[in-house]
Amino acid sequence: MSPEFLHTMIRVGDIDAAKRFFCDGLGLTEVTRYDNEAGRFTLVFLAAPADIARNGGVPEGASPTSLNIPMVELTHNWDETEYAGGRNFGHLAYQVEDIYAATQRFADLGVTINRPPRDGRMTFIRSPDGISVELLQKGKPLAPQEPWASAPNIGAW
Repeated sequence: MSPEFLHTMIRVGDIDAAKRFFCDGLGLTEVTRYDNEAGRFTLVFLAAPADIARNGGVPEGASPTSLNIPMVELTHNWDETEYAGGRNFGHLAYQVEDIYAATQRFADLGVTINRPPRDGRMTFIRSPDGISVELLQKGKPLAPQEPWASAPNIGAW
């Protein structure tokens, strides 16, 4: 297994205030943004200028998973302004060569698969300390396959 670190996601109540903190204060740069009207959320991916430069820049229209840049994902759910009890920390994300093999490795270790890779693209699991970890298929999603295609979500992810 050779995972690649992608991003850490945090939920924010005020996207502009969060961007002021991370961009104006910390010096990160907005790499890409995704607004989803139907889901009522915005995703903003930020990276350090030095990491962007090491990557040779960011091609126009690049998706976060196509870049080899460690990022912070700011997730703004439009109807939520305050998070309590640590809900503002979202998850760590890693890209894997084979989503089904990676998911099966964790299942074999006794890890509950909170969000199975029904779509051949994404799995969510939790560390022993309850940290949510997202695994994403490198490249295009794999064809759906059992037992994952019909597996239900378990718990929170």
